[in-house]
Amino acid sequence: MRKMILALAILYPAAAFAQGTTTPAAPASPAASPTVGGKPLVQVGTKKSGAEKKSAAKPAPPGKPLSPAQKLQACQDIDDATKERLSCYDGVFAPQPKPKPAAAKSVSECRFLKEEDQRLTCFNRFVDKIPQLPR
Repeated sequence: MRKMILALAILYPAAAFAQGTTTPAAPASPAASPTVGGKPLVQVGTKKSGAEKKSAAKPAPPGKPLSPAQKLQACQDIDDATKERLSCYDGVFAPQPKPKPAAAKSVSECRFLKEEDQRLTCFNRFVDKIPQLPR
């Protein structure tokens, strides 16, 4: 019994001392967004209009450029069969119409179609087949 009391008398202050020496890390700023597992929480907002989606469809972090496939998939967020979506696609692959283009075999060949409706349909056909990439 004495040995047990002696062990507790020695270990208890050592445990209290060890807990008191560590200080929790203070947040970088009080307005910093909350994180879970080191990743920021996603905040759900209101639905954006077509013009806001167009500008939000092409964000590129300064150190990490988006691939053409990711840019095309970002265009899918814009309403279907609209001029804004076609403009987004044209931003990735600039239109270069040919007098008599052949059937497009890849997404980059859609830019050779002269009619806007045909070009939009062509882009949609290929982009719908791309597997979902991380954004």
